[in-house]
Amino acid sequence: MQIQTAAVHTLRDFEHGAVVPPVHLASTFALDPASEDGDYAYQRGSNPTRAQLEQVLAALDGARHGFAFASGMAATAAALSSLAAGDEVILPASVYGGTYRLVDLVLPDRGITGRFVADLGELTEEDFTPATRAVFVETPANPTLRITDLRRVVELAHRHDALVIVDNTFMTPVLQKPLALGVDIVVQSATKYLAGHSDLLAGAVTTDDDELAAALALAQKAQGGVLGPQDSFRLIQSIKTLPLRLERQQENAAAIAEHLDAHERIARVWYPGSHSEAEARIHDSQATGRGAVLSFELAEGLDRIAFLRALRYPAYAVSLGGVESLICRPATMTHEAMTPQAQAEAGISAEMLRLSVGIEDLADLLEDLDQALAAAG
Repeated sequence: MQIQTAAVHTLRDFEHGAVVPPVHLASTFALDPASEDGDYAYQRGSNPTRAQLEQVLAALDGARHGFAFASGMAATAAALSSLAAGDEVILPASVYGGTYRLVDLVLPDRGITGRFVADLGELTEEDFTPATRAVFVETPANPTLRITDLRRVVELAHRHDALVIVDNTFMTPVLQKPLALGVDIVVQSATKYLAGHSDLLAGAVTTDDDELAAALALAQKAQGGVLGPQDSFRLIQSIKTLPLRLERQQENAAAIAEHLDAHERIARVWYPGSHSEAEARIHDSQATGRGAVLSFELAEGLDRIAFLRALRYPAYAVSLGGVESLICRPATMTHEAMTPQAQAEAGISAEMLRLSVGIEDLADLLEDLDQALAAAG
């Protein structure tokens, strides 16, 4: 089954001939008094609507197990919950600011160390210690769009009995399937492309490993950061248009990246594969598209605030992946938890802007960017 068909038809044959699944709002479920058995007992443990969403999430990733959480950070925290005191996780320096905050401020209190490296592409045997239990990867990275060779990282990490966890938010299962490359756990902020309309928070985790799945189920039940039934239903419905939305967003983003790359008022553009030909080849070997996020800097002397105020269509706001275009300043918005030194090591400048391209008409977006660039002079 191809992914567009899976997005629409993973769930089928509902009661009364309905073509969409029902929403089960119950917080508790009656059990057999003799055996105390039942398919469901309490919503935090499981819920029929959330279970259906998790079936869809697993199907999209080609995974054995799927889990839905209340936010992308709840999903990331659950994926890292298998780490114990004395363990270390290696991450890219340019990791999403929320993940950086978790690893920098929360995990150390549990005795877990995070080590941030400038380029996961240069990871070697010497980077692993007996304490290294996981490598956390974003590819493309946020917001530098740097690419990491997943096959190489998996080979290195597994040689040292370390897990590989991939944040696949930018690519989604439509463009990249890390589990098929040997990755152990995939996380996504489902708030972004999976939901696609900037109107709900959700997180997704998938895995093929039964033991890891048991640990993730425990994290759901013990920590309680689960997705409610109404948002689960809305996410099921939104996922049905994911491949179509992403197709249009990618087309727009590719044209905008090319336009800005040639524009005299733009100093630099970042997109997947732009760092080097080697990274472009790696990305093309493990993904089927470049996604719809790019970053750029205005040419020296231009007024960033005037440019942003002049934009009519992209809203100046955090988040990404919605049908509407959004633009933000990572240094003060998505990655504000990082120190200036950490931002510099990650390649995040004070003037970098990140653009999430939506499904608007391309001509309107290009005209809007041009007039805003003119206003910045």
